Amino acid sequence: MIAKLRYDAALYFPYEGPYAGHGKRKKYGEKLDYQNISPDSLPESCIEKDIETKIYQMNIWHKKFADLLNVVVIVKSNLKTQAVAHVVFFSSNVELAYDALIDSDHLRCQIECNVRDAKQYWGLEDCMTVKQTPVYHSANLAMFMVNVSHAVMHPMRTHWPEVSVTDLKAWFRGRQYVGDTLKLLPEMPDSIFIARAIDQMAQ
Repeated sequence: MIAKLRYDAALYFPYEGPYAGHGKRKKYGEKLDYQNISPDSLPESCIEKDIETKIYQMNIWHKKFADLLNVVVIVKSNLKTQAVAHVVFFSSNVELAYDALIDSDHLRCQIECNVRDAKQYWGLEDCMTVKQTPVYHSANLAMFMVNVSHAVMHPMRTHWPEVSVTDLKAWFRGRQYVGDTLKLLPEMPDSIFIARAIDQMAQ
């Protein structure tokens, strides 16, 4: 799991103090102070156009999660105004590198758009089965069609920039209707007429 936490989420370092020898061992140690994060947790830092970016990574506790979290805190500081802002990412995989965690979070928007397209255009929302294998096939087919539609639309956007999945489906449906109609004729027209009729109707 990869997601964001509130900018002021209460996070606690694992307790490393002495054990009294009786009762349950203490779990939570010092609370994370976002204004004073230890430089030992700093794998990357850079300055670009008066903006200093520091990326911290640590394994830490949150009281709403049963397991230890892999937390990445990105702190951006404006060196001119001294304004500071930060964002907090986390993952359930404590071995995941900070750069892979950040890149994966950036994919969330694209994943959500792909799932929306699969539900809206390619039947994922209409899947009524509850058995594992049919659900698996339906979900994979819907997501596969999302990829196919984007691959088909990509070259079309050079001369049709606003083409959408709805346009694409209408375009192919028009081609199908013309082809079915021509098959009803007593004699099949020449190939040039067929190509012209299909293109005109599809458009």
